[in-house]
Amino acid sequence: MWGTIIGTVFGVTIAAGIYLIFAVARFSLLKKLAGDKKWLKLLASAGCVGAVFGVLKIFFSVINVVIIFLHVTLFFLLFGLGMKLFRKLSGKKPKIYWQGWLAIVTSAVYLSVGYYLCVNVWQTDYTLKTSKPIDTLKVALIADSHVGAIFDGDGFAQRLEQIQEQSPDVLLIAGDFVDDSTGRENMIKACEALGKLDLKYGVWFSYGNHDEGYYGSERRGFSSKDLEENLKQNGVHILKDDYQLVDNRFYIVGRKDKKDKNRADISDIIDKLDTDKYIIVMDHQPGDYENESNTAADLVVSGHTHGGQLIPLRPISTLFGFNDMTYGYDRRNDTDFIVTSGIGCWEIKFKTGTKSEFVIINIEQE
Repeated sequence: MWGTIIGTVFGVTIAAGIYLIFAVARFSLLKKLAGDKKWLKLLASAGCVGAVFGVLKIFFSVINVVIIFLHVTLFFLLFGLGMKLFRKLSGKKPKIYWQGWLAIVTSAVYLSVGYYLCVNVWQTDYTLKTSKPIDTLKVALIADSHVGAIFDGDGFAQRLEQIQEQSPDVLLIAGDFVDDSTGRENMIKACEALGKLDLKYGVWFSYGNHDEGYYGSERRGFSSKDLEENLKQNGVHILKDDYQLVDNRFYIVGRKDKKDKNRADISDIIDKLDTDKYIIVMDHQPGDYENESNTAADLVVSGHTHGGQLIPLRPISTLFGFNDMTYGYDRRNDTDFIVTSGIGCWEIKFKTGTKSEFVIINIEQE
Protein backbone atom coordinates (compact mmCIF):
# COMPACT_ATOMS: atom_id res chain seq x y z
CA MET A 1 0.00 0.00 0.00
CA TRP A 2 2.76 2.45 0.96
CA GLY A 3 4.52 1.78 -2.33
CA THR A 4 1.37 2.74 -4.20
CA ILE A 5 0.90 5.88 -2.11
CA ILE A 6 4.53 7.00 -2.53
CA GLY A 7 4.43 6.29 -6.26
CA THR A 8 1.20 8.25 -6.66
CA VAL A 9 2.55 11.22 -4.69
CA PHE A 10 5.75 11.19 -6.76
CA GLY A 11 3.80 11.16 -10.03
CA VAL A 12 1.47 13.93 -8.89
CA THR A 13 4.44 16.02 -7.72
CA ILE A 14 6.16 15.74 -11.11
CA ALA A 15 2.93 16.71 -12.88
CA ALA A 16 2.44 19.60 -10.46
CA GLY A 17 5.98 20.83 -11.09
CA ILE A 18 5.46 20.85 -14.86
CA TYR A 19 2.15 22.67 -14.49
CA LEU A 20 3.72 25.28 -12.17
CA ILE A 21 6.48 26.00 -14.68
CA PHE A 22 3.90 26.83 -17.34
CA ALA A 23 1.72 28.75 -14.87
CA VAL A 24 4.57 30.86 -13.45
CA ALA A 25 5.76 31.62 -16.98
CA ARG A 26 2.62 33.73 -17.44
CA PHE A 27 3.76 36.40 -14.97
CA SER A 28 4.39 39.65 -16.87
CA LEU A 29 7.94 40.07 -15.55
CA LEU A 30 9.06 36.78 -17.08
CA LYS A 31 7.29 37.64 -20.32
CA LYS A 32 9.20 40.93 -20.53
CA LEU A 33 12.53 39.30 -19.77
CA ALA A 34 12.07 36.52 -22.32
CA GLY A 35 10.48 38.60 -25.07
CA ASP A 36 9.15 36.40 -27.85
CA LYS A 37 11.31 33.44 -26.91
CA LYS A 38 8.93 30.91 -25.37
CA TRP A 39 11.71 28.50 -24.48
CA LEU A 40 13.54 31.23 -22.55
CA LYS A 41 10.37 32.14 -20.69
CA LEU A 42 9.85 28.50 -19.65
CA LEU A 43 13.51 28.16 -18.69
CA ALA A 44 13.31 31.27 -16.51
CA SER A 45 10.10 29.96 -14.96
CA ALA A 46 11.73 26.59 -14.22
CA GLY A 47 14.61 28.48 -12.61
CA CYS A 48 12.20 30.43 -10.40
CA VAL A 49 10.33 27.29 -9.33
CA GLY A 50 13.61 25.50 -8.62
CA ALA A 51 14.98 28.45 -6.65
CA VAL A 52 11.88 28.64 -4.48
CA PHE A 53 12.10 24.88 -3.88
CA GLY A 54 15.74 25.29 -2.81
CA VAL A 55 14.98 28.13 -0.41
CA LEU A 56 12.09 26.24 1.18
CA LYS A 57 14.34 23.18 1.55
CA ILE A 58 16.54 25.21 3.91
CA PHE A 59 13.65 25.51 6.37
CA PHE A 60 11.59 22.38 5.68
CA SER A 61 12.11 18.73 4.83
CA VAL A 62 11.51 17.46 1.29
CA ILE A 63 8.11 16.07 2.32
CA ASN A 64 6.99 19.46 3.61
CA VAL A 65 8.27 21.26 0.50
CA VAL A 66 6.28 18.81 -1.62
CA ILE A 67 3.20 19.55 0.50
CA ILE A 68 3.72 23.28 -0.07
CA PHE A 69 4.12 22.86 -3.83
CA LEU A 70 1.03 20.66 -4.11
CA HIS A 71 -1.04 23.28 -2.31
CA VAL A 72 0.30 26.07 -4.51
CA THR A 73 -0.53 23.99 -7.59
CA LEU A 74 -4.03 23.34 -6.32
CA PHE A 75 -4.68 27.05 -5.79
CA PHE A 76 -3.27 27.87 -9.24
CA LEU A 77 -5.73 25.36 -10.70
CA LEU A 78 -8.70 26.64 -8.69
CA PHE A 79 -8.07 30.30 -9.46
CA GLY A 80 -7.35 29.37 -13.09
CA LEU A 81 -10.80 27.84 -13.36
CA GLY A 82 -12.26 30.88 -11.64
CA MET A 83 -10.61 33.28 -14.07
CA LYS A 84 -11.75 31.23 -17.08
CA LEU A 85 -15.30 31.45 -15.78
CA PHE A 86 -14.90 35.20 -15.23
CA ARG A 87 -13.63 35.76 -18.79
CA LYS A 88 -16.45 33.67 -20.22
CA LEU A 89 -19.14 35.55 -18.33
CA SER A 90 -17.69 39.06 -18.69
CA GLY A 91 -16.03 38.77 -22.06
CA LYS A 92 -13.05 40.65 -20.64
CA LYS A 93 -9.42 39.61 -20.28
CA PRO A 94 -7.85 41.06 -17.11
CA LYS A 95 -4.60 42.93 -17.58
CA ILE A 96 -3.28 41.61 -14.24
CA TYR A 97 -2.39 37.92 -13.88
CA TRP A 98 -4.90 37.41 -11.06
CA GLN A 99 -4.64 33.62 -11.16
CA GLY A 100 -0.98 33.71 -10.20
CA TRP A 101 -1.11 36.45 -7.58
CA LEU A 102 -4.21 35.05 -5.87
CA ALA A 103 -2.72 31.54 -5.85
CA ILE A 104 0.51 32.71 -4.23
CA VAL A 105 -1.17 34.92 -1.60
CA THR A 106 -3.82 32.32 -0.74
CA SER A 107 -1.19 29.56 -0.46
CA ALA A 108 0.93 31.69 1.87
CA VAL A 109 -2.00 32.54 4.15
CA TYR A 110 -3.51 29.05 4.09
CA LEU A 111 -0.25 27.23 4.84
CA SER A 112 0.77 29.78 7.49
CA VAL A 113 -2.47 29.04 9.33
CA GLY A 114 -1.85 25.30 8.86
CA TYR A 115 1.64 25.64 10.33
CA TYR A 116 0.28 27.62 13.28
CA LEU A 117 -2.38 24.99 13.96
CA CYS A 118 0.27 22.28 13.90
CA VAL A 119 3.00 23.75 16.11
CA ASN A 120 0.68 25.13 18.80
CA VAL A 121 -1.66 23.12 21.01
CA TRP A 122 -5.29 23.51 22.10
CA GLN A 123 -7.44 21.87 24.74
CA THR A 124 -10.42 19.76 23.67
CA ASP A 125 -13.00 18.72 26.27
CA TYR A 126 -15.47 15.85 26.43
CA THR A 127 -17.98 14.97 29.15
CA LEU A 128 -19.12 11.35 29.41
CA LYS A 129 -21.82 9.82 31.57
CA THR A 130 -21.80 6.33 33.08
CA SER A 131 -24.04 4.32 35.34
CA LYS A 132 -21.03 2.54 36.83
CA PRO A 133 -19.89 3.58 40.34
CA ILE A 134 -16.97 5.84 39.49
CA ASP A 135 -18.21 9.13 40.98
CA THR A 136 -16.13 11.59 38.87
CA LEU A 137 -12.86 11.08 37.03
CA LYS A 138 -10.88 13.66 35.05
CA VAL A 139 -8.76 12.03 32.37
CA ALA A 140 -6.11 13.79 30.27
CA LEU A 141 -5.30 12.15 26.95
CA ILE A 142 -2.43 12.74 24.55
CA ALA A 143 -1.08 10.82 21.58
CA ASP A 144 1.32 11.28 18.67
CA SER A 145 3.78 13.62 20.35
CA HIS A 146 6.53 12.25 18.08
CA VAL A 147 9.03 14.09 20.28
CA GLY A 148 11.60 15.84 18.10
CA ALA A 149 9.33 16.41 15.11
CA ILE A 150 7.79 19.81 15.91
CA PHE A 151 9.01 20.22 19.49
CA ASP A 152 11.93 18.84 21.48
CA GLY A 153 11.96 17.45 25.01
CA ASP A 154 11.75 20.93 26.54
CA GLY A 155 8.83 21.81 24.25
CA PHE A 156 7.06 18.65 25.34
CA ALA A 157 7.56 19.67 28.97
CA GLN A 158 5.91 23.03 28.26
CA ARG A 159 2.86 21.28 26.83
CA LEU A 160 2.67 19.07 29.91
CA GLU A 161 2.56 22.21 32.05
CA GLN A 162 -0.62 23.22 30.20
CA ILE A 163 -2.10 19.82 30.99
CA GLN A 164 -1.06 20.01 34.66
CA GLU A 165 -2.90 23.34 34.96
CA GLN A 166 -6.17 21.46 34.31
CA SER A 167 -5.55 19.24 37.37
CA PRO A 168 -6.47 15.91 35.77
CA ASP A 169 -6.54 12.75 37.88
CA VAL A 170 -4.65 10.69 35.33
CA LEU A 171 -2.77 11.09 32.04
CA LEU A 172 -3.10 8.54 29.25
CA ILE A 173 -0.54 8.38 26.43
CA ALA A 174 -2.10 6.47 23.54
CA GLY A 175 1.02 5.74 21.53
CA ASP A 176 3.62 7.34 19.25
CA PHE A 177 5.30 9.13 22.12
CA VAL A 178 8.52 8.97 20.08
CA ASP A 179 9.57 7.89 16.59
CA ASP A 180 12.71 7.28 14.52
CA SER A 181 13.53 10.99 14.38
CA THR A 182 13.56 11.36 18.17
CA GLY A 183 17.08 11.74 19.57
CA ARG A 184 18.15 10.09 22.81
CA GLU A 185 18.50 13.39 24.68
CA ASN A 186 15.00 14.52 23.75
CA MET A 187 13.56 11.12 24.69
CA ILE A 188 15.15 11.31 28.13
CA LYS A 189 14.00 14.92 28.67
CA ALA A 190 10.44 14.02 27.67
CA CYS A 191 10.38 11.06 30.06
CA GLU A 192 11.73 13.24 32.88
CA ALA A 193 8.98 15.78 32.18
CA LEU A 194 6.39 13.04 32.64
CA GLY A 195 8.00 12.14 35.96
CA LYS A 196 7.50 15.69 37.25
CA LEU A 197 3.73 15.64 36.81
CA ASP A 198 1.64 15.63 39.98
CA LEU A 199 -1.34 13.41 39.19
CA LYS A 200 -3.49 11.40 41.55
CA TYR A 201 -3.33 8.23 39.45
CA GLY A 202 -0.16 8.87 37.50
CA VAL A 203 0.76 8.44 33.84
CA TRP A 204 -0.16 5.41 31.71
CA PHE A 205 1.35 4.47 28.37
CA SER A 206 0.57 2.07 25.53
CA TYR A 207 2.66 1.59 22.41
CA GLY A 208 2.00 3.06 18.98
CA ASN A 209 3.38 1.93 15.65
CA HIS A 210 6.37 4.33 15.85
CA ASP A 211 7.49 3.93 19.46
CA GLU A 212 9.64 0.84 18.99
CA GLY A 213 11.18 2.29 15.83
CA TYR A 214 11.36 0.98 12.30
CA TYR A 215 15.09 1.38 11.63
CA GLY A 216 16.82 0.10 14.75
CA SER A 217 18.43 1.89 17.69
CA GLU A 218 21.41 3.14 15.65
CA ARG A 219 19.32 5.78 13.90
CA ARG A 220 17.82 7.45 16.95
CA GLY A 221 20.37 6.48 19.58
CA PHE A 222 18.14 4.39 21.84
CA SER A 223 16.27 1.11 21.74
CA SER A 224 12.72 0.28 22.73
CA LYS A 225 14.20 -1.19 25.92
CA ASP A 226 15.91 2.14 26.67
CA LEU A 227 12.59 3.92 26.16
CA GLU A 228 10.79 1.53 28.47
CA GLU A 229 13.45 1.87 31.17
CA ASN A 230 13.33 5.68 31.06
CA LEU A 231 9.54 5.70 31.22
CA LYS A 232 9.55 3.34 34.23
CA GLN A 233 12.27 5.33 35.98
CA ASN A 234 9.95 8.33 35.80
CA GLY A 235 6.96 6.50 37.21
CA VAL A 236 5.11 5.85 33.95
CA HIS A 237 2.99 2.68 33.90
CA ILE A 238 3.42 0.70 30.68
CA LEU A 239 0.64 -1.61 29.51
CA LYS A 240 1.13 -4.09 26.67
CA ASP A 241 -2.02 -6.19 26.31
CA ASP A 242 -2.30 -5.76 30.04
CA TYR A 243 -4.54 -4.02 32.55
CA GLN A 244 -4.49 -2.50 36.01
CA LEU A 245 -7.26 -1.87 38.53
CA VAL A 246 -6.76 1.68 39.82
CA ASP A 247 -7.90 2.67 43.30
CA ASN A 248 -10.43 -0.17 43.15
CA ARG A 249 -12.52 2.26 41.05
CA PHE A 250 -11.67 1.73 37.38
CA TYR A 251 -9.50 -0.29 35.02
CA ILE A 252 -6.95 0.97 32.54
CA VAL A 253 -6.23 -1.42 29.68
CA GLY A 254 -3.34 -0.87 27.29
CA ARG A 255 -3.30 -2.81 24.03
CA LYS A 256 -0.31 -3.60 21.87
CA ASP A 257 -0.32 -1.73 18.59
CA LYS A 258 -2.40 -3.13 15.76
CA LYS A 259 0.72 -3.91 13.70
CA ASP A 260 1.94 -6.32 16.42
CA LYS A 261 1.11 -9.81 15.17
CA ASN A 262 1.13 -11.12 18.75
CA ARG A 263 -1.56 -8.70 19.91
CA ALA A 264 -4.28 -10.30 22.02
CA ASP A 265 -7.97 -10.13 21.19
CA ILE A 266 -9.65 -7.45 23.24
CA SER A 267 -12.22 -9.92 24.54
CA ASP A 268 -9.46 -12.08 26.04
CA ILE A 269 -8.38 -9.10 28.14
CA ILE A 270 -11.77 -7.68 29.08
CA ASP A 271 -13.15 -11.08 30.08
CA LYS A 272 -10.66 -11.14 32.97
CA LEU A 273 -12.02 -7.93 34.48
CA ASP A 274 -14.79 -7.06 36.90
CA THR A 275 -17.15 -5.53 34.37
CA ASP A 276 -19.13 -3.73 37.07
CA LYS A 277 -16.22 -1.29 37.21
CA TYR A 278 -15.48 1.39 34.60
CA ILE A 279 -13.05 0.17 31.91
CA ILE A 280 -10.80 2.48 29.86
CA VAL A 281 -8.91 1.03 26.89
CA MET A 282 -5.90 2.63 25.20
CA ASP A 283 -5.59 1.42 21.60
CA HIS A 284 -3.30 3.54 19.42
CA GLN A 285 -4.93 2.79 16.07
CA PRO A 286 -8.74 3.22 15.91
CA GLY A 287 -9.32 0.08 13.91
CA ASP A 288 -11.01 -2.52 16.12
CA TYR A 289 -14.28 -0.80 17.02
CA GLU A 290 -16.56 -3.73 16.22
CA ASN A 291 -14.77 -6.07 18.61
CA GLU A 292 -14.21 -3.43 21.29
CA SER A 293 -17.85 -2.31 21.24
CA ASN A 294 -18.94 -5.92 21.77
CA THR A 295 -17.07 -6.09 25.10
CA ALA A 296 -17.73 -4.38 28.42
CA ALA A 297 -15.23 -1.62 27.62
CA ASP A 298 -16.70 1.77 28.53
CA LEU A 299 -14.19 4.07 26.82
CA VAL A 300 -11.63 3.46 24.08
CA VAL A 301 -9.08 6.22 23.36
CA SER A 302 -6.84 6.37 20.29
CA GLY A 303 -4.60 8.60 18.20
CA HIS A 304 -2.61 7.60 15.09
CA THR A 305 -4.72 9.43 12.48
CA HIS A 306 -3.48 12.94 13.36
CA GLY A 307 -7.09 14.00 12.92
CA GLY A 308 -6.82 13.71 9.15
CA GLN A 309 -3.93 16.22 9.16
CA LEU A 310 -4.65 17.84 5.79
CA ILE A 311 -7.80 18.63 3.84
CA PRO A 312 -9.12 16.37 2.30
CA LEU A 313 -7.41 13.43 4.07
CA ARG A 314 -10.13 13.09 6.71
CA PRO A 315 -13.00 12.40 4.26
CA ILE A 316 -10.69 10.24 2.12
CA SER A 317 -9.75 8.19 5.19
CA THR A 318 -13.42 7.75 6.06
CA LEU A 319 -14.40 6.94 2.47
CA PHE A 320 -11.82 4.18 2.06
CA GLY A 321 -12.13 2.90 5.63
CA PHE A 322 -8.47 3.30 6.60
CA ASN A 323 -9.65 3.65 10.20
CA ASP A 324 -12.94 3.17 12.01
CA MET A 325 -12.87 6.89 12.87
CA THR A 326 -10.45 9.66 11.98
CA TYR A 327 -11.22 12.20 14.67
CA GLY A 328 -13.60 13.06 17.48
CA TYR A 329 -16.24 11.15 19.40
CA ASP A 330 -18.47 8.20 18.61
CA ARG A 331 -20.57 5.77 20.59
CA ARG A 332 -21.19 2.19 19.52
CA ASN A 333 -23.33 -0.12 21.60
CA ASP A 334 -22.43 1.01 25.14
CA THR A 335 -18.84 1.98 24.38
CA ASP A 336 -17.57 5.55 23.96
CA PHE A 337 -14.76 6.11 21.44
CA ILE A 338 -12.48 9.15 21.28
CA VAL A 339 -9.76 9.77 18.69
CA THR A 340 -7.40 12.67 19.27
CA SER A 341 -5.64 14.60 16.50
CA GLY A 342 -2.46 14.40 18.57
CA ILE A 343 -0.42 16.83 20.60
CA GLY A 344 2.22 16.88 17.86
CA CYS A 345 2.75 15.25 14.51
CA TRP A 346 5.16 13.01 12.64
CA GLU A 347 6.77 14.66 9.61
CA ILE A 348 4.30 17.05 7.98
CA LYS A 349 4.38 20.39 9.78
CA PHE A 350 0.98 21.60 8.62
CA LYS A 351 -2.50 20.80 9.93
CA THR A 352 -5.18 22.23 7.68
CA GLY A 353 -7.88 19.68 8.48
CA THR A 354 -7.51 19.82 12.26
CA LYS A 355 -5.24 21.23 14.99
CA SER A 356 -2.83 19.87 17.60
CA GLU A 357 -4.51 19.17 20.92
CA PHE A 358 -4.56 17.52 24.29
CA VAL A 359 -7.85 16.11 25.47
CA ILE A 360 -9.59 16.43 28.83
CA ILE A 361 -12.32 13.83 29.44
CA ASN A 362 -14.65 14.40 32.37
CA ILE A 363 -16.32 11.10 33.32
CA GLU A 364 -19.34 11.53 35.57
CA GLN A 365 -21.56 9.01 37.28
CA GLU A 366 -25.24 9.38 36.39
